[in-house]
Amino acid sequence: MVHFSSINRFIIKSIYSELPLNYFSSFTKCIHSLPQSKPRKPLKQFTENSRKASKSMCKNGVEDPKVYMRNTISNIYRILKYSTWETAKEHISKLGIKWDSYTVNQVLKTHPPMEKAWLFFNWASGLKGFKHDQFTYTTMLDIFGEAGRISSMNYVFKQMQEKGIMIDAVTYTSLMHWVSRSGDVDGAVKIWNEMKENGCYPTVVSYTAYMKVLFDNKRVKEATDVYREMLESGIPPNCHTYTVLMEYLVLAGKYQEALEIFSKMQEAGVQPDKALCNVLVERCCKAGETNVMTQILQYMKNNHLSLRYPIFMEALRTLRIAGESDTLLRLVNPHCAPESINNDDSPAIIANADDDSLEGGLLLILLKKQNLVAIDHLLAGIIDKSILLDSWIVATIIEVNGRQCRPDSALLAFEYSMRMGIDLERTAYLALIGMLIRSNTFVRIVDIIKGMTRAGHSLGLYLGSLLIYRLGSARRPTCAAKIFNLLPDEQKCTATYTAMIGVYFSAGSIDKALKTYQTMKKKGIKSSLGTYNVLLAGLEGSDRICETDTYRKEKKSLMADGYCSNSVPMEEKICDLLFAGGLAY
Repeated sequence: MVHFSSINRFIIKSIYSELPLNYFSSFTKCIHSLPQSKPRKPLKQFTENSRKASKSMCKNGVEDPKVYMRNTISNIYRILKYSTWETAKEHISKLGIKWDSYTVNQVLKTHPPMEKAWLFFNWASGLKGFKHDQFTYTTMLDIFGEAGRISSMNYVFKQMQEKGIMIDAVTYTSLMHWVSRSGDVDGAVKIWNEMKENGCYPTVVSYTAYMKVLFDNKRVKEATDVYREMLESGIPPNCHTYTVLMEYLVLAGKYQEALEIFSKMQEAGVQPDKALCNVLVERCCKAGETNVMTQILQYMKNNHLSLRYPIFMEALRTLRIAGESDTLLRLVNPHCAPESINNDDSPAIIANADDDSLEGGLLLILLKKQNLVAIDHLLAGIIDKSILLDSWIVATIIEVNGRQCRPDSALLAFEYSMRMGIDLERTAYLALIGMLIRSNTFVRIVDIIKGMTRAGHSLGLYLGSLLIYRLGSARRPTCAAKIFNLLPDEQKCTATYTAMIGVYFSAGSIDKALKTYQTMKKKGIKSSLGTYNVLLAGLEGSDRICETDTYRKEKKSLMADGYCSNSVPMEEKICDLLFAGGLAY
């Protein structure tokens, strides 16, 4: 067990004396519902019958593709966000998923619009066999608190009490945080005391949150007493606890004490993380303190940590105002080159990125510099760490690589979007398809179409027909058939069926081509001049004389009936444009 006695005595001594505090900082989003682990289900015995069933499923080829829960949750979020409640309720009811506490809680944690989150919460209450628990209640409470609806948050908390739902430290900590954010510090203190009176033991997160509330409101003695109480309870500080303490010391002007804590926490086995270093550098910039900043930057350099771009820019300005060298700062953030810093356009491109996303800002800088090799390496690391980027950044990477004819890099960005469940704009998918066709890489096109369909985009009748036709010319009937099957029913019409007929003729499969034509006729889909052109060209030179004569007569009959552009439906016009040399126009 690590002993914290020396560092803790030093911290209490450092912050116990009353010094003027000329600041008020907001709490940094650290208190939210702790992740809820999904209860394990007992393993079912693998019997002989189940083995046979699985074998028959594989033989028949009817096994459903895997649908990951994160994709389902993302889909529900989009439904709630972009639909009216009545429409959303109808769609959600038809999803056919098991609504347990874990699933409902994950949906709420996506933070749909507040009103719809509340309607969804109440809708879930009426589901047969479902009952809200401490996790779903606490997340709903968080949603109201974040929106500043303290009365609604208190109503949810009162419901928990009336229904006998277990209230733990996470719930109390969330209440305390949002009440203090609303400006009611005394109310936050009251919640803290109520938690302890009800026998709910605070966690290190609870202690840290309460200390933050007290420090932010210049109640230093009380914050120090809480820290001492935490230590006496046998709860060791974590990295965020030290962040709160050092943040106070820097803003209070106790720079040396902050540095000593920074050193001693490492001796106690708690390593400063990137978030802590970014917070401290930001506070040093506001205080104009460059000595402490230099020490922190040295640690970051030695441990391969980097600053978020906005903080890097702030630190650069602070060092320049102080007349000090920025060499160490540039070593910490080597990706921020001087030319991108001095370029007046750089802030504009970074402004579109989330301030909390260093990776997103860095990718934008590299995109501006056209450093595509560096983007490949950075994106590979982002994939390994499962960091979520904005969809427009991923789409930009794909489009830029497409213009530079770098299909492997563009596919890397696409694979990242699929893994993270990110839906791209339609133009990004089309850019990928065009690039793969130009490079004769047809195998991956099916994956692109699947991703495009999942994102709710349509390939379109003309592009769908043209793509199938192009795959037929490249003798890729399997890929063409998969894409045809992915098309919505309204796009399986004269143009796309004719394209598939041409695909099979190009592959030498006359029987499949004629079977596809018969299927088209059974579905009541009319033939056009383009259809007959494909049929006659495919049967030319074969021994199918009877079929050839039949289709030739049908074509003459169609033309004799006054076949003109004004009376031809759009799908037939597209078919004729592709396969009849534009005769319909």
